[in-house]
Amino acid sequence: MKKQKIITISRQFGSAGRTIGKKVAEKLAIPCYDDEILQKVAAESGFHPDFLKDQGEYYVSHTFFGGALAGRNVNGYNGYSIQDEIWIVQSKIIQELGAKEPCVIVGRCADYLLRDVADCLKVFIHADMDFRAKRIVEVYGERNEKPLKRLADKDKRRKKFYKYYTGLEWGDAKNYDVALDSGRLGIDACVDVIVNLYRMKEQRETD
Repeated sequence: MKKQKIITISRQFGSAGRTIGKKVAEKLAIPCYDDEILQKVAAESGFHPDFLKDQGEYYVSHTFFGGALAGRNVNGYNGYSIQDEIWIVQSKIIQELGAKEPCVIVGRCADYLLRDVADCLKVFIHADMDFRAKRIVEVYGERNEKPLKRLADKDKRRKKFYKYYTGLEWGDAKNYDVALDSGRLGIDACVDVIVNLYRMKEQRETD
């Protein structure tokens, strides 16, 4: 069976990875899944979307389950934490989306979850702290917590979550096909690079 071509966008907090993913999807005329996944998880799990938003990529429960998930062949939730239950439902939904049609999926360990399901172009978006600090204030507004501290906390939690559920290092270049600095290249240039790489993969199959 032919595998669908999927773009997975992993990103540092504030690097515009979500914006880049949506723009790439628009140019390629394919769906982009980000918060839409939360809605699907909420519908299937019964958890409120606001609760899931914080749990989806950041929270790590202290159970044996995460460290023991080599194959992710799990039946039932007995004995698992709430986070483990969310992970199981989210994994199932992402794998179903990846097997269904070409699309862009932002975050949520999709690069790992789809490794055997789809033909993935795995992208990591990063930028320096100044660019990201300025962007999160512009996009998310001022908070009591300083921007640099917010960035460090989010990155730390995202890295820990990724390691916990995949056993791999988040942001390690060897886990991705391409890493792009959105601060130096610019958002639109990153979009163009990803779109061109995707189209090149398509072209190679038709040659």
